[in-house]
Amino acid sequence: MFERVYLDNAATTRLDPAVLEEMLPFLTDDYGNASSIHSFGQTARAAVDKARHRVAALINARPAEIVFTSGGTESNNLAIRGSVESIRRKPSENEDHRPHLIVSAIEHPAVKMVCDDLSGISCDVTVIPVDESGVVDHRAVKDSIRENTVLVSIMAVNNEIGTIQPIADIGRAIRSRRDAGQRIWLHTDAVQAVGKMPVDVEELGCDLLSLSGHKIHGPKGIGALYVRRGVRLHPQNIGGRQERGNRGGTEPVAQIVGLGSAAEKASSSLIKTTERLRKLRDDFEDRVLESIPEAYLNGDRPRRVPNISNISFRGIEGEGLLINLDMQGFAVSTGAACSSGSIEPSPVIIALGRDDELARGAIRFSFSRFTTNDEVERLITALPRSVETLRSLSAGLAHK
Repeated sequence: MFERVYLDNAATTRLDPAVLEEMLPFLTDDYGNASSIHSFGQTARAAVDKARHRVAALINARPAEIVFTSGGTESNNLAIRGSVESIRRKPSENEDHRPHLIVSAIEHPAVKMVCDDLSGISCDVTVIPVDESGVVDHRAVKDSIRENTVLVSIMAVNNEIGTIQPIADIGRAIRSRRDAGQRIWLHTDAVQAVGKMPVDVEELGCDLLSLSGHKIHGPKGIGALYVRRGVRLHPQNIGGRQERGNRGGTEPVAQIVGLGSAAEKASSSLIKTTERLRKLRDDFEDRVLESIPEAYLNGDRPRRVPNISNISFRGIEGEGLLINLDMQGFAVSTGAACSSGSIEPSPVIIALGRDDELARGAIRFSFSRFTTNDEVERLITALPRSVETLRSLSAGLAHK
């Protein structure tokens, strides 16, 4: 029996055993409610406060600016819906009075679907295209800002192709509008950036930033939203005053502890891990592109996080290659895990200007600090055979 190889770390990561060790006491002995004032509650509250400091340190924020959520999707919803609803404007037939949102064409469904929903109710939404390398033009974002623009939401790193977006440039444009008296915030979905590259909310100039625990070897079911001091959001979870009124509900202490632990470990190993993964990924791509004809790298080669590689193979269906590799013990992806099961070509790859065939033949390989050189070497050996087999089958069917 072969040893399975997990290379879908952009979808989720394994829980770091050291993170689990820190979580365990809060699942067994220290099970108090962090909102209770007795000693059990005080122990839980101290653990939550420590985690808040650790998460804040990872992105250079103040602890009071960290709001714990159930994950990246809830953080995005709170940022976007919370911003719009905090304005307290009623829907109007006069479109100049409708809140205006700006997003990119390659946002994660956790942003895109929220904006689609709002656009059908009470908001106008402008979608900014990307170039052939998957990067947003910050000048196009700036030119799209209107007097009624209330929020710009551009992801820091794309989840399928790993491209890094010019958030700092966009942040400067928004600050200039705010300095002129316009109430406008910048949100960035940084779920794929945090722990994969340096993230500093002051350098980025963002007002809201989403992150998730299970993308950085923490537990599932926990994330955070950075909310810059002075930004007001309308809560989406109502039923308590937890998280300074931003999110009602009993704090999941063990998960919060796990997120804090994962954040600290991501910070301490960031430079070493990114250097190793960049070398591993670049070697993988060079050898795959050299050994497999009509294989095409998707995304901006230098301007990417080091853990994601997205390659299109002409003449095959990505789903077929995924299944073939899975049968050999390799776990990879055709795109966003939230879109698995979709028979449509990836909207992200289409947005790069690729044709349908290449969009359908795109595979995402994503690595982590637990990925070994031997695992990638095994994939490099298996991949050309798999592609050749599927192309031969496809050609045979075409001649029948």
